[in-house]
Amino acid sequence: MTYTSKATVLRSALLPAALVLLAAGQAPAQASAPRHGVQGDWLYLTVTRGDSRSSDTRGTLLLCDPPQGHAHAAEACAELGAAGGDIDAIPAEGVMCPMIYAPVTAHAHGEWKGRPVDYRRTFSNGCAMAAHTGEVFALDT
Repeated sequence: MTYTSKATVLRSALLPAALVLLAAGQAPAQASAPRHGVQGDWLYLTVTRGDSRSSDTRGTLLLCDPPQGHAHAAEACAELGAAGGDIDAIPAEGVMCPMIYAPVTAHAHGEWKGRPVDYRRTFSNGCAMAAHTGEVFALDT
């Protein structure tokens, strides 16, 4: 004769029910949570100095709900908000940049108002990049 305690019988009966409840409770939360784990408007920004083989790359995660993640987050988020998240739509500043070729590649990927963002552009130098992208890629200061 096999002895089984009441606690063992109760656990074996409740375990499947608990698993079903856990699975049912987690399904809606997983469906509504973003797959990348970041909510709101965000961009991962990198700036690479030199040619494509260069290892001089700096990067940061810019979060805009609330602004955080880089030295000029509030300004960068405001510029992106005014441009609808389109970096190319940020108004260029009227500055005179030196005619020195020191290429800088700016890259951003992320999400703005639920739409994916993937931006990559190489500028002749850092001054030209700053003139066209405002505070968004101001990672050095």
